[in-house]
This record gives sequence, structure tokens and C-alpha cells, in this order.
Amino acid sequence: MRLTESASNFNNLEKMNIDELLVGINVEDKNVAQAVENQITEVGRLVECLVGLINQGGRLFYMGAGTSGRLGIVDASECPPTYGVSDDLVIGIIAGGDTAIRKAVENAEDNEQQGWLDLEKYNVNSNDMVVGISASGSTPYVAAALEKCQKMNINTGCIVCNTDSRIARASNFPIEVITGPEFVTGSTRMKAGTATKMVLNMITTSTMIQLGRVKGNKMVDMQLSNNKLVDRGARMIQEELKTSYEESKQLLKKYGSVRKAIDSQK
Repeated sequence: MRLTESASNFNNLEKMNIDELLVGINVEDKNVAQAVENQITEVGRLVECLVGLINQGGRLFYMGAGTSGRLGIVDASECPPTYGVSDDLVIGIIAGGDTAIRKAVENAEDNEQQGWLDLEKYNVNSNDMVVGISASGSTPYVAAALEKCQKMNINTGCIVCNTDSRIARASNFPIEVITGPEFVTGSTRMKAGTATKMVLNMITTSTMIQLGRVKGNKMVDMQLSNNKLVDRGARMIQEELKTSYEESKQLLKKYGSVRKAIDSQK
């Protein structure tokens, strides 16, 4: 049996009061960070390869179904506004297409041909990396696509929550975060989903820093898409250049980015 499908450490959930339920969920969640920590070396290997590929013009693809696919899309979609990179640098693909982001698409994850067909739409090539996301490690849509990638000499990685899975075997850089049984048996949107989100954060954040998209600890290339971010950008400039808030805001308006505003004064 897959570890993600093993019986919960808690039983008779329907008889618990609200506090007991919340404490039980929290008890299980406390194990997630340690499970992720155990895989830091593997995450680092993937990131090192990924940075090299991107510096050669490559891209990062996330592939998944259901919760896993949605988490990949969330992480991919946040890279352009956070780090000012192009929309096609980190790409999230979900079984069933965009409809599946909001609503489950029946049998989409079981289609062994569609994953590779979805990748082909982007002209995926050997400069790219494809990371499969699957709590079980067995999703056919993802597994078959990674196996095809390996045949085409495309670097592959994965985030899974079981050992010795088909998807891990099809990955050059497998990340196996063993989160164990869920509070509600088999509900991998819980601990497995949390672990996946943590690893995704690690991958893209460390990659973007390595690519020079952070200065000090600031998101100097972020897109100024709302008033909150304009205010944040002005304060970054104010702190760096020791100017007034209004002067900083004017510099930001003139140059269009925190990085360019700061560089203009040096």
C-alpha cells in the first residue's frame, strides 16, 4: 500500500469536537517541515541543474493532476509578478487543461498520452526541465510524460510523497517527501499538498535568487501591478538610497522598477 493511502493515525473523526479536530490536524501538520528537510539535498541537486538550464535559455515545466496540478500552476503564475520574469519561463500544466483548475475533469489523470501532447504544444526540448508533481507518485498522465521526456533527453524531476514510485523512477532528480498518513485517510490535499507547496516555494525562490532576481533580500524586479506593490517598491528605494518617500516614489514612477531606480542613482 502507498504511504499516502495508509490509515490515519486518528479514528472516529465524526465523534471529535471542533477543538479535537483542529488539534489533530495540527499534530499531523507539524511533521511536514521535517519531511521536507529530509529532502533538502535532493531539492538542491534539482535547483542546481535548473539554474544551469535556464541560463542556457531553458524553461521549467510543472505537470500534475488535481491538487498537484493546481499547486504547480499557482507557483508558476506567481513567478512573473514576484520576480519580473517572462510568463513562459515557468509553466504549469494540469491534466484536463484550464477547466481542471477549478473543477475536476473525469479520468484526465489516467490518460497516458495527453501529458506528452500537452508538453509538445510548448515545443519542450533538452534545454528545459519537466517536474512531475504527484502525491502518490503514480499518476499516469504525469508518469508517461516524464518517461517520454527521458527518451527525448529532457531533464526530469518530481515531487512525490511515496517511495520507489513510477514517477520517481522516471525522474533524474526525484524529491520524495514522505509525509505519511493523512488526518483524513487518503486526503492528500492536506499534508502531501502542504509539503508540495513548501518544496515548490524552495525550488522557484532559490532559483530566482540564483538568477539574480533578488537584491539583498528584496524583490527588486517585481511587477508594480497594484498600489500595495508601488508602496512597497518606494519603501525599498527609500531604504536603499536614503531618500524621502516622495522622492523614492517619483524615481520608481520614472524608471518603472525598483532595480532600475536604484541603479540610476549609483
